[in-house]
Amino acid sequence: MAYAHEVIATLASRELAGRGYVAGGHDKAAAYLKQQYARWGLKPLGSSYGQPFEVTVNTFPSTLQLRVDGVALAPGEDYLVHPSSPSFSGTYAVYVARRSDVLDSLRRQAICDSAAGKMLLLDGSAAPPVDGEQQQQQLKQALKQLREDSLLRIAGVVEYSPAKLTWHIAQAQAVRPAFTVKKAPDLRSVKKIGVRVKSRLLTCTTQNIVGYIAGTAQPDSFLAITAHYDHLGMMGKQACFYGANDNASGVSMLLSLARHFAAHPPRYSVAFIATSAEEVGIVGARYFAEHPLLDLGKIKFLVNFDMAGTGEEGIQVVNGSVYQDAFGRMTKINEAKGYVPAVRVRGESCNSDHCPFYEKGVPSFFVYTLGGSSAYHDIYDRSEALSLAAFENYFRLAVDFFGTF
Repeated sequence: MAYAHEVIATLASRELAGRGYVAGGHDKAAAYLKQQYARWGLKPLGSSYGQPFEVTVNTFPSTLQLRVDGVALAPGEDYLVHPSSPSFSGTYAVYVARRSDVLDSLRRQAICDSAAGKMLLLDGSAAPPVDGEQQQQQLKQALKQLREDSLLRIAGVVEYSPAKLTWHIAQAQAVRPAFTVKKAPDLRSVKKIGVRVKSRLLTCTTQNIVGYIAGTAQPDSFLAITAHYDHLGMMGKQACFYGANDNASGVSMLLSLARHFAAHPPRYSVAFIATSAEEVGIVGARYFAEHPLLDLGKIKFLVNFDMAGTGEEGIQVVNGSVYQDAFGRMTKINEAKGYVPAVRVRGESCNSDHCPFYEKGVPSFFVYTLGGSSAYHDIYDRSEALSLAAFENYFRLAVDFFGTF
C-alpha cells in the first residue's frame, strides 16, 4: 500500500500538471514510468520502453478569464471553458434564453438573430427541463452548432447548468468560445460578460510505455495489463485536473503488479502497456493495437485497469458477460476469499483502452472500482480524496485471477 500511495501521489502531483499537454505533464509522467519499469527489471518489447506517436489537442496554456458583470469566476470551480474554444478576448452585452429553447432549429435561429454581436447566455435551470436521451442528443447537437457554425453572428455561448462540472479534451478548435457555468448568476440582471481565452491547437509526440516480464514455462505467450497514464492537464494556469482516480490509480495497480510479477514470474510472459492519449479518444491503445510490439494473437488474456482508487461497493467487469468462463473464475476466487464486496458483471462497452484490443480479437476485461469518491474529470480528483478502500484486496484478486491462466 505504501508503494500504491507513492505512485498515485507522484502521478497526481501539481508538478506533473495533470499529465496533459501543458507544461510537459505527459512527458514527465512517461519519464517516471520508465524509471519504475527499470526499477522492477522489466524488459522493453522494442528498442526502448517508449512507443511514440503523434496526437493533436487543443490546449489552454495561459490566460483564462470569465467575468460576469465584472466579477471574476474561478476556473474549474465555478466554470469550464469548452475544450474546443479558440483564443478570444472581449466584453459583450448579454442575451438570455432558456436552454430548452435551442432544441428547436427555427427557435434557435431566431434566438441567434436576436443575440447578434452578444454573448448568448443559456439558462439551464429554467423550465421546461431537457430530459431523456433523445433531448440530450438534440441539445448536444444544438450546442455544437452554436459553437461551430460560422454563419451565426453570436460572440460566444455561456451555458448555466447546476450539474457537476465535467471537462474533456478536444482535437480541434471551434469558431467561437463556449463556457459552462455552475455558479448561478442572477440571470435577470446580468448585463456584461467579459472573456479572455488563450488557447493553442498543437500536434505533439507522446508515447505508450511498454515492458514485459518473461514467463517461466511459455515465454512466447502473454498475459497483458493496460492502464492509461494521461489525464486532462491544465485549464489555464490555475485549474489543474490531477486525475488521481482517473487514472493514476490504475497505473498504480499496473506498477504494483509489475513489482509482484518481477519477484514471482508466472508461466506466461506478462506485458505491461501504459498508454497515453486515452482521454483524447483511446488514441494510444488504438495505436498499439494497429502497431503491436508483440503478436496480439499470443495474448491469452488482457485486463485493463481504469479507476482503481475506491472499491467500497466492489468492482465492475466490462466484458464479463462476453468471457463468461474467465468471469466465473474471478467470481469464484472472490467468493472463496472475500476480497471485495462484489464482482459485478457488465457487457461489452468501447469506453476504455481494452476496446482496440477486443476489436482485434484479444480476450479482455476492463475492470473499475465502485463506490467512494464521485470526483471525475474535475479539479477534485486528487490523491487525498481517494480511499483506496479495496486496493490491497483488489490487487490480490488480480494476482490470483492471472494465476488461473
